[in-house]
Amino acid sequence: MTSGNIVRAEIYVSGRVQHVGFRWFTRNAAEKLGVNCNPINLRDGRVFVIAEGHRAAIELLIKDLWEGPTFASVENVYYTFMEPTGNMDDSSLQY
Repeated sequence: MTSGNIVRAEIYVSGRVQHVGFRWFTRNAAEKLGVNCNPINLRDGRVFVIAEGHRAAIELLIKDLWEGPTFASVENVYYTFMEPTGNMDDSSLQY
């Protein structure tokens, strides 16, 4: 990747991840790692996370997402890496 190893990740987390503090947990974990992120609850029960930062930090964030907060039960974390855009809002999604 270009941009000094700064990447964008689009991450989908499924399981019991809504109404358990998952978005707060994600923002907190990302902040500690120096990653910009925007977690969003999807209508289908998943949480979608847009994250930008150093690839190694995002990989650590993904590990944290597998754990989640205390009352979460993560079943799957699907992610893709791509070029960063600097836009942390994806208004094209249907929430």
